[in-house]
Amino acid sequence: MTEEGADEGTDSGRPALADQRGVETVYQPAEDSDLLARTAAERVTSGDRVLDVGTGSGYVAATLAEAGAEAVGVDLSPLACREAAENGLPVVRGDLVSPFHENSFDLVAFNPPYLPTPAEAEWDDWMEHALSGGEDGRRLVDPFLAAVSRVLAPGGEALLLVSSLTDPDAVRAYARENGLGSEVLATEKHPYEELVVLRFSEI
Repeated sequence: MTEEGADEGTDSGRPALADQRGVETVYQPAEDSDLLARTAAERVTSGDRVLDVGTGSGYVAATLAEAGAEAVGVDLSPLACREAAENGLPVVRGDLVSPFHENSFDLVAFNPPYLPTPAEAEWDDWMEHALSGGEDGRRLVDPFLAAVSRVLAPGGEALLLVSSLTDPDAVRAYARENGLGSEVLATEKHPYEELVVLRFSEI
């Protein structure tokens, strides 16, 4: 499923949850991860090939594997890849879907960094990469939507978790510009936002 040259496997050793300062370095499962995992698990059947983009600790992929899917994770962070591997998940280090061949997956799930973050509030480490959605919250959402069709098998679908802060309508409009129809699969209200799971498939 991976393109030649992709990094499979990780360094051995203990999971890197925090650096020397005690600062967390890998995004851990939270309400958004759980909503995406539960929604995606309801849509997979035994033997489905699924990809968890930005896998972090591997929580979503592990949930889908428990539901019977053949799950793999991908993450740009070497620390996330190491932790996911330590948690027993097949994982590839790479950027979004770029390491994988065409038509590889029946379902692709992505819980991206979606919080709008002013440039002056950002910092330079892997945890920032996992949290910051850039000025409009779509720093990785748009590139994902532009690329995901390539790796979807015929009839495949992509599930994306976004926030009301990210403007889901704008996300769906951008997806349509890239040949993807969409629908809302699940929502969950929280004090300062509403989490939304969107489904995308080729028009």
